Amino acid sequence: MKKEKMPVEKKIFGLLGKDISYSFSSEYFKKKFKNLQLENHEYHNFDIQKIEDFLRILSKNKKQLKGMNVTIPYKQSIVDYLDEIDAEAIEIGAVNTIVFSKEKKLKGYNTDVYGFKKSLEPLLEIQHDKALILGTGGASKAIAFVLDKLKINFLHVSRNPKNAKEISYKNLDETKMKQCQLIINCTPLGTFPKTEKCPDIPYQFIEETHLLYDVIYNPSITAFLEKGKQQGANIKNGLEMLQLQAEKSWQIWNR
Repeated sequence: MKKEKMPVEKKIFGLLGKDISYSFSSEYFKKKFKNLQLENHEYHNFDIQKIEDFLRILSKNKKQLKGMNVTIPYKQSIVDYLDEIDAEAIEIGAVNTIVFSKEKKLKGYNTDVYGFKKSLEPLLEIQHDKALILGTGGASKAIAFVLDKLKINFLHVSRNPKNAKEISYKNLDETKMKQCQLIINCTPLGTFPKTEKCPDIPYQFIEETHLLYDVIYNPSITAFLEKGKQQGANIKNGLEMLQLQAEKSWQIWNR
């Protein structure tokens, strides 16, 4: 007489964000689960229009949820829904990874820092000691944290600057562009399907010594990167950063 197999507990992971049908994470983790033969693991896009809808996701899936990635625009607002936050994520002010404990307590981490630092460092040259961070949202928090650790001075470029560390796009002139040889796009401008958009900076002042880094990965060469490439600059998209942070998330979920 055959023994009945015990039902295997389903483990659900997912991405929390807004308008994320294009997302890399779902395919990445589905492929990973298949390669590791983790048949009881699932990865879903939790596409919500406002952060309050997170409670609905929790009530429906909390029993099986084991981990989540968080993307634009909820990396900051998700903090209010967590039971605990890793010390580094507190310092950064943004969370992109959530772990669900056995007691179903939610703890937040930031793995963008790891991914960005590992992907940026090999490209840095002596002239990359000053940077412009385009945007002030949740994605920019991890970038600023890394630059601070690497002793790279930076300014945020914002449509509505609020302090001495932020400047307006209209105040970007030739002097500022040539002083800051590292420029990082943390805005969603240029993301598929609106690939023609790009941050409004004076690209004519970009030189071969510049490094342009875009946290966007779809398309692989955004309008921002293309304009830099035309000026002879070195360019890098966000795909490697995303892969590295995804693997770091996986490590955290499986501790």
